[in-house]
Amino acid sequence: MIAPTLPAELKAALDGKLQGFSRSEAAQRSQKISITYRAGGGSGMIKSEADALAYALARMPATYAAVAASLNALTEIAPDFAPETLLDVGAGPGTASWAAAEAFSSLQDFTLLDANATLSRLALDLARDSTRLAECRYLPGDAGGNLAEVSHADLVVASYVIGELSEGDQRKLAEAMWAKARHALVVIEPGTPAGTTRILALRQRLIALGAYVAAPCPHEKPCPLTAPDWCHFSQRLPRSQAHRQIKGAEVPFEDERFIYVALTRAPPASRAARVLAPPDVGKAEITAKLCAEDGVELAKVPRRDKAAYANARRWRWGDTVLSES
Repeated sequence: MIAPTLPAELKAALDGKLQGFSRSEAAQRSQKISITYRAGGGSGMIKSEADALAYALARMPATYAAVAASLNALTEIAPDFAPETLLDVGAGPGTASWAAAEAFSSLQDFTLLDANATLSRLALDLARDSTRLAECRYLPGDAGGNLAEVSHADLVVASYVIGELSEGDQRKLAEAMWAKARHALVVIEPGTPAGTTRILALRQRLIALGAYVAAPCPHEKPCPLTAPDWCHFSQRLPRSQAHRQIKGAEVPFEDERFIYVALTRAPPASRAARVLAPPDVGKAEITAKLCAEDGVELAKVPRRDKAAYANARRWRWGDTVLSES
């Protein structure tokens, strides 16, 4: 399991780039970028080095935390998975590649793909002195149109990418990424109802093409949740002083809500229920909503069962819970 915080090498490289960079300017630029993203825009508004730095300062920590949590979920279900090659689709400043390098010491070859030249330059600058990513390849081009020319990889990752595409292009990209994945594909999106809808559509399409779900679902059946509920998770991460300044925030932490799916070529060796919301810890019992192989279950663990109760107290939103069967 890897921590949700930026690795020391990446933090040092980012801090070096931020020397002399105005925090107030960064806050203004990141706010404009955030507004554009919320309105359904993409990374096209990031055109200058200052834009890229503002974006990295505002979004890299939370994106890294979400990717780290998603990769942790994959390694928990598939502990023997040891990819040697990575394809990072829509890589931006390279956040997902850094997380994958931390999660898998086996990775030796990193290929990043993104159409935004400004973000690719920042990614290469940040990786220049890295012990793992210094030799990474960053290929320019559209994630959809240029993916056919890219080599296959053991692990393919796409974080916060598919929401920038039309529904038709999302379907094409999903199939193209799956075709490039020798063993596993991990896709992460914002933990909104719209983000979950995109992930579920991708999940359904790739299951039809033979994919197995390693996480978060313990099955390949349709999602049992119904509106207004939706599947998503939350990862808490600490905020640096610079991060607080650019966000205009006083609290020293941030909760990133995200949704993901980890798909594999081979079926998982075991299945585990998933905690779908923060458990309710009461005096008499602990109640937790679980996604199990047969659908959503409401698990109730009485306090009188001391061992089970103590174990359930450790359950956190997003955790796996081994089935009693």
